[in-house]
Amino acid sequence: MDFTTPTSFAKDPGPTPGLQDPFGRYVTYLRVSVTDRCDFRCVYCMSENMSFLPKKDLLTLEELDRLCSAFVTKGVKKLRITGGEPLVRKNIMSLFKSLSRHRETGRLEELTLTTNGSQLAKYAGDLKAAGVERINVSIDTLDPVKFKAITRWGDLATVLDGVKAAQRAGLSIKINAVALKGVNEDEIEDLIRFSHGEGHDLTLIETMPLGDIEGDRTDQYLPLSVVRARLLDRWTLEDIPFRTGGPARYVRIKETGGRLGFITPMTHNFCESCNRVRVTCTGTLYMCLGQEDAADLRAPLRESPDNGLLFEAIDAAIARKPKGHDFVIDRRKQRPAVARHMSVTGG
Repeated sequence: MDFTTPTSFAKDPGPTPGLQDPFGRYVTYLRVSVTDRCDFRCVYCMSENMSFLPKKDLLTLEELDRLCSAFVTKGVKKLRITGGEPLVRKNIMSLFKSLSRHRETGRLEELTLTTNGSQLAKYAGDLKAAGVERINVSIDTLDPVKFKAITRWGDLATVLDGVKAAQRAGLSIKINAVALKGVNEDEIEDLIRFSHGEGHDLTLIETMPLGDIEGDRTDQYLPLSVVRARLLDRWTLEDIPFRTGGPARYVRIKETGGRLGFITPMTHNFCESCNRVRVTCTGTLYMCLGQEDAADLRAPLRESPDNGLLFEAIDAAIARKPKGHDFVIDRRKQRPAVARHMSVTGG
């Protein structure tokens, strides 16, 4: 067990001015990867034979709590725990329980989670008890055979059981699906009917050029502009101002009454309103998912028991947050736009 009580946390000096980048955007949303490990091997995310980080390189759960708390002090209002698959991290619920104190004080507006759903049946009730109100679950297909092919190691029935458990626990659920050309593009309407029929939002995501995956991403890439045009042949899509704090842009489907989100880093980036940064499980802060520039937060975290050096490192990093990313999928180049895998950065 990494920790049991918050008694050893660095002293919190109280609220400080918000984190503002060079373009006037305030960073209020932090995504934190707690592990690079996953019990799936999704074909668009990682290779089947992954080499994972040694345990000594990972932040302890106590260090993750201290780091997240520093960002809350700096004005972060929304915290999303990611991976890899975050629920495979040993004793992960102790981190959720500890972070829930910021929800109780009102300084953190939302503590949430992105998961593949494999462990939800076990942890849904505990998540709700720790102040998690909403989760994202990745489901790219409702075909069990295809699900196995996409995830390599996953079982659709287990995931759907986990979603049901989350519903029973009172968690609000959004289904995430990566749109994959020739794989699930003929299932988008089925995913809409399933999600909206169960009372869940659905968000479609374009595949992103992150990390080598033993394949050519140009064969996977499906522009969501094409998907939207196809949907308009059968459905009535009404643009709505709904936002969750992330990059998705939503429509309401008149026929189902449900919400459908589009995350389009390739066909239309969302950088002008970016309020997000990501921290990896090793304490590396990425100011932009699509850029390699990063800041080491592990060193100042471990160098001093108080947060002075950590705050300085965070401020310096946010001061060089770029205006946007440069994602492109190019058949002429076989290497990804960004070398690191999504499982390392945090999904």
